[in-house]
Amino acid sequence: MERSAYGASLAGGSFDCESFIKQPQTILRVLSWVFSIVVFATITAEGFINPYFQSETKCIFNQNDNACSYGSAVGILAFLACVAFTILDAYFPQISNAKERKYIVISDLVFSGAWTFLWFVCFCFLANQWSHTTQTEGISGDAARAVIAFSFFSIVSWALLTLFAYRRCRQGIDEVGLGYTDPSHDQNTPYPAYPSAPEGYQQSPFSHNPTGDGSYQPPAY
Repeated sequence: MERSAYGASLAGGSFDCESFIKQPQTILRVLSWVFSIVVFATITAEGFINPYFQSETKCIFNQNDNACSYGSAVGILAFLACVAFTILDAYFPQISNAKERKYIVISDLVFSGAWTFLWFVCFCFLANQWSHTTQTEGISGDAARAVIAFSFFSIVSWALLTLFAYRRCRQGIDEVGLGYTDPSHDQNTPYPAYPSAPEGYQQSPFSHNPTGDGSYQPPAY
């Protein structure tokens, strides 16, 4: 019976690229990665304008530079996190240490939950600032609405990633409770028995069988 820990089989199997790509968690990471690119790339390209009556550039969201800076920061960090966790997901089945798997899964759970909240704040913040924007001359409304929309999509994708990480964490806890033993720390594995003598082996004919009391006797002439 094949055993597993934290949602992946024990180490030693070959990496199946097709199965990895088809995993729901991988698909969600790719979608989250794309959403983050749209958000920070749109803000970087069209999020700042230079009004004709001002010399400095201003954010298109109610001229609040904090809104653009916040959206860009959340998007860039989400982009980097998606890349990092995708690599860890690919390498995860090759990790035999249950503690290392536990740390990865908990990190995924905490980060995904935190970014679900941060994307929610980003969506509310940008939507609120856009609703109060009065100076729309020279502003691309499509760009602003795209940033808000993909911020909302990111909430959904990261919430689902949080759910998948929570399930893996609970699965790992249940497996440990059922007696899962880390192969690298298993002290109950018996050592192989010492090999017995080969069949047909005979004792050497020159074996010494002492007789008498062991006293010296001179040779007879």
